[in-house]
Amino acid sequence: MPAAPKPDILAAFEAAKGFMPTDEGLALYGAAVEAGRLGLPLLEVGTYCGRSTVLLADAARQAGVTALTVDHHRGSEEQQPGWDYHDPETVDPEIGLMDTLPAFRRTLHRAGLEEHVVALVGRSPQIAALWNSPLGLVFVDGGHTDEHAGADYEGWAPHVAEGGLLVIHDVFPEPLDEFTGQAPYRVYLRALESGDFTETSVTGSLRVLRRTRATAAGRR
Repeated sequence: MPAAPKPDILAAFEAAKGFMPTDEGLALYGAAVEAGRLGLPLLEVGTYCGRSTVLLADAARQAGVTALTVDHHRGSEEQQPGWDYHDPETVDPEIGLMDTLPAFRRTLHRAGLEEHVVALVGRSPQIAALWNSPLGLVFVDGGHTDEHAGADYEGWAPHVAEGGLLVIHDVFPEPLDEFTGQAPYRVYLRALESGDFTETSVTGSLRVLRRTRATAAGRR
């Protein structure tokens, strides 16, 4: 049976701003606990307000590793003013731009998990270009355009260690709206077609894939 978070961790996840439903969160948690056994960091792309970070951080705490989370904290395309996923509470009133970093920090503080997380604040491709260590898990949950989802995959998937997990969120074979599902779905297909990954589970829009063929980046 997959690992399940303790009630306080699940409550912190459900109390945080975000869009991941509980069943997908539980699947992510189970994957993170499994990947943590490799003794390598767990990384997510797309922090928002830290909802999924709570789960990765608790899994990292149990494994004695670090959870890493990558985001520029200015919001993805569908979270900007005028779009359905926009939350006015995330706008910095002084500069008029989204800033989810304060909400993220409050989420981790309330969950008691700050010391188990390193927040990498910046654009995913820029940070990925500087990264040179293997990862036990990469969770792709950033922008939903082909440009951004593709860059997240290209930048981070090569660093998944052999036996590690690549987790992709918002995978919908049929489009729900302009910003939901199609780019992550195409990334998911790319991962399968590469021959480097094998699917291990499907929960809602969450796909978990295991690296079954090593790359140079994943062996460092």
